[in-house]
Amino acid sequence: MDIKRGENKFYIGEDAGHPDAEIHYVPTGATRIIVDHTHVSDELRGQRVGEKLVMKVIEFAREENLLVVPLCPFTKHQFEVHPEYADVLAK
Repeated sequence: MDIKRGENKFYIGEDAGHPDAEIHYVPTGATRIIVDHTHVSDELRGQRVGEKLVMKVIEFAREENLLVVPLCPFTKHQFEVHPEYADVLAK
């Protein structure tokens, strides 16, 4: 599954404007991003696509030395069930 980087998001699909799945973030200051939206199309549901998108944001945050503010309920839940993500969780 090819996860692509778009403007303030990671997505799956051919068209960044109409992706099959996406996770959107908003840069806030020099060291934080707010994850505010995750969407997975019906066709991709049940394939752990949402989790893969969150993992991509975690990788990105680690590479760029950013902290994540998970406002999106799905992303917030992923932080709760994956304590290994705590290093990039904004407190």
